[in-house]
Amino acid sequence: MSVAAASSTDSALKRGRLALNMTLDEAADALNEITGGATDASLMSAWESGRRRTGKRNRAGLCRLYRERPEALFAHQDGEATSVLETYGTAVVVKVLTRWTDLVEAMVSVAAGAREQLVVTGSRSREKAYLAAIETAVAQHPDLVHYRVLYGPPRHRALADHLMRLLELRDPSARRNGVKTLHIGMVEPAAALERFFVASETQAVVPLPSFHSAEGFNCGALELLTK
Repeated sequence: MSVAAASSTDSALKRGRLALNMTLDEAADALNEITGGATDASLMSAWESGRRRTGKRNRAGLCRLYRERPEALFAHQDGEATSVLETYGTAVVVKVLTRWTDLVEAMVSVAAGAREQLVVTGSRSREKAYLAAIETAVAQHPDLVHYRVLYGPPRHRALADHLMRLLELRDPSARRNGVKTLHIGMVEPAAALERFFVASETQAVVPLPSFHSAEGFNCGALELLTK
């Protein structure tokens, strides 16, 4: 498939892709091969235009893919002011996620970046990219210890299918290096307040109820442990 020529007004990120004669879909697939994530063409486009900022893990992957320095590739994104917490290098950075797309991207990033532990709670998950990122992490990192805590039966078929795929990937009774690496359980009693979060050894995302509906979750908070 042909790719349009780069122009002087394009971001360095877009020019890097076009220099390799890649479509957005092809670049997303190549990035996912490097990071084990679930980036798609629409997210790649948002990064290139500067509508969205690229996370740390995907930045490293794009630098590797395009063979370019981060200062060059992401200059169009980093013109925005950073938060005080980020600027002064505190041990914990908390970011409010005000859009549904930001929330899903953050949840995917946490799952894709997990190497030692991945804890997920709730019985409502159905976002394909998010569930796929969890499955990829479990499949690619055999030492990863994954906990899935349910509050009642899965509310959606997508989650039920996801749990079945996890059981195909890992035997819950098996141990690796003496450690059980897959734990799936349900909170009792059934009336217990359902809690939602996804956390790895370095990041955590907590979805928050929508302002419009207590049943909907379209924003959240990201906690990032930094060096």
